[in-house]
Amino acid sequence: MTMDLRDLFITTERPYKEGAVEVFAQAIPAGAVEKATLTVTALGVYEAELNGRKVGDVLFAPGYTYYPRELQVQTYDVTDLLGRENVLKVYLGQGWYCGRFTFDNKTKIYGDRPAVAWMLTVIRPDGSEHVYSSRDQGVIARPSPYGYAGLYDGEVYYADGADAPVLPPVPYTGKLPEVFNETIVSVRIREEMPVKAVIPRGDRTILDFGQNFAGFVVIDPTKMAGDVLTVRHGEILNPDGSLYTNNLRKAKATVEYHKGQETKLYRPRFTYMGFRYVELSGVPYEEGLVTAYAVYSDMVRTGDFSCGREDVTKLYQNQVWGQKSNYVEVPTDCPQRDERMGYTGDGQVFALTGAYNFDTEAFWTKFLRDIRYSQIDNKEGYVAPTIPAQGPAGVGFMSMLGWGNCDLIVPEMLYWQFGSDRHLRAQYDSMKAFVDCEIRHMGGLLGKKDLWMGPSLGDWLTLGKDVKYMAMHNGPVSNAFLVNDLRILSETARRLDKPEDAERYAAQLTRSRAAYIKAFVKPDGTMKDDYQGAYVLALRYVLEAGELWDRVFLKLLEKLRAEGMQTGFFATEHLLPLLADHGEATLAYDLLLSERCPGWLYQVQRGATTTWERWDALRPDGTVNEDRMSSDNMVSFNHYAFGSVGEFYYRYILGIRPLAPGFSKVLVAPVPDPRLKHAKGSYTSRAGLIRSAWKYQKDRIVFDVAVPAPAEIRLPDGTVHAVEKGTYRYEVLL
Repeated sequence: MTMDLRDLFITTERPYKEGAVEVFAQAIPAGAVEKATLTVTALGVYEAELNGRKVGDVLFAPGYTYYPRELQVQTYDVTDLLGRENVLKVYLGQGWYCGRFTFDNKTKIYGDRPAVAWMLTVIRPDGSEHVYSSRDQGVIARPSPYGYAGLYDGEVYYADGADAPVLPPVPYTGKLPEVFNETIVSVRIREEMPVKAVIPRGDRTILDFGQNFAGFVVIDPTKMAGDVLTVRHGEILNPDGSLYTNNLRKAKATVEYHKGQETKLYRPRFTYMGFRYVELSGVPYEEGLVTAYAVYSDMVRTGDFSCGREDVTKLYQNQVWGQKSNYVEVPTDCPQRDERMGYTGDGQVFALTGAYNFDTEAFWTKFLRDIRYSQIDNKEGYVAPTIPAQGPAGVGFMSMLGWGNCDLIVPEMLYWQFGSDRHLRAQYDSMKAFVDCEIRHMGGLLGKKDLWMGPSLGDWLTLGKDVKYMAMHNGPVSNAFLVNDLRILSETARRLDKPEDAERYAAQLTRSRAAYIKAFVKPDGTMKDDYQGAYVLALRYVLEAGELWDRVFLKLLEKLRAEGMQTGFFATEHLLPLLADHGEATLAYDLLLSERCPGWLYQVQRGATTTWERWDALRPDGTVNEDRMSSDNMVSFNHYAFGSVGEFYYRYILGIRPLAPGFSKVLVAPVPDPRLKHAKGSYTSRAGLIRSAWKYQKDRIVFDVAVPAPAEIRLPDGTVHAVEKGTYRYEVLL
């Protein structure tokens, strides 16, 4: 079936114009139908309709992949959509394939023009089969209703048709990917987002949905008392109450709807936005004019949490919405500005938290496949900081260690969280290629044997540490990831019965660990690059238990008590767990509950409904931090990297962890704190539902635990209970 699709691609000979949308139509003969299926794919983004009704519920099909190597295919059962007279209509946009994309605002990244292929297979009651395809002579082009459609700028839609020439379909003769795969996960419409406040502003109206999210608004043209409705999107408001859009950079994030004879609801097909507020102009607002919806990739909710402090619970909810907003096809950085790219660094930092919030195994299966296909065209076997890659490349000027290491960190996480080694097996050759590239670069610009020295971003977005500083002082962070890669790969090789690989990478691990200590750690435990991220990553990934580890940990404690928390994207994930694991749970809670900047509750106190990209995205004086990190401002109010604190919620506040892969044996070791008063939550693991709750009652703490498998329950008084499947209550005196 998919092989046939290769011969069925069509396009037009329209000269390239960014934002153009083609519309193809095909009449399907009437007749009795036993079953009908439509198989479609595209270089670009398509949406199909049969008799005016959308086919399936997938958005942005066929999805974003590394187009030079792979394309996804969708098959829909359309039996119920066929009638007496049938018209198949296919809208074709440029999407990631050749539309405007990346922070560089490139066009035609993967090809010069979009193309689409389909087969409609109809089985009649007598058993006869009829196939209608995109290459049939009856396929025609129709006028497009789109004046423009693009991921960043939005859509300009004319209900009676845009003023653009209609060009006939022609066979597409360009290069096609080697592999056509069935879709693993898809983006779909999720929650309806109710309007929380209507704010009149002269001839404009601002709607507040009360939650920052990724999605779009649907327009009801029957409620338009005017010809043109313009909808602008933004995350926050300016001090004067107007819509703030400076952080969108070159993205317009605007929908312009031109009313016509058509009265059906309008929904964007080729874009989504990141927003909490919309500004409506051109048409007076009335209830029902627009309806907002969140969109994100397929994933089932598996985690839950609440506690006795509203702000701490709010932070938990914020990181969940950060995940919803950024698991859109790939693990994006943000949903609002001209970026929305599949960042491997952001992805790996949040991966464990995300795997508690939702069942993300299928999502990561798809993204790991994107990594493998992208890596094939990297001449050094490296994994790019953004995936799918933009094409053939090498490492580049910066090593970007901490980003591509997703290639190893995520498969290991999936093994423990979901219990199968299939991801380690599938990714093993890719992991080897990545680590071998790291090994080849050892020596670096500064000649440190067994380390990779050179410019990179280090513990990205540490407050007060700019790009220039990290380029010169990233070594202890970057090489901590390198050491961790060697550990993961050597352990994976042993797990997969590859003894020669295991021995080789374990030997390199020993050498690189020793080189790291020599290069970055003083005998008294001070890091030569004396910032908190260096300490955290050294303790988490490099140093083995012993006197040196203890000395480094004490130095970190000194810095935390003197400076407060000063960590960036990478170290923040590990800071609170590191403290709680080593007798400093109270300090961990001090940092969690701090309302200072940097700090999570600083954001909550300022009205955040998702986690921010920068600790000080809003400064204490209320102004937006528009300081440039490169050529443009960089301030997103919906970035999930610092939401990795969710790991502390599940694994420490609730204490839910796997003792064996897939939670076939469970550890429940809650770390309570009286400032929370009480906490409860759950996680639906592969073994079943795990529940953990605790509350302070006068002179004791009461713990309630339910486990679906053999478990070990560790309580703060040091007692350990080995239990079987069941529900348990314990009391610990204070």
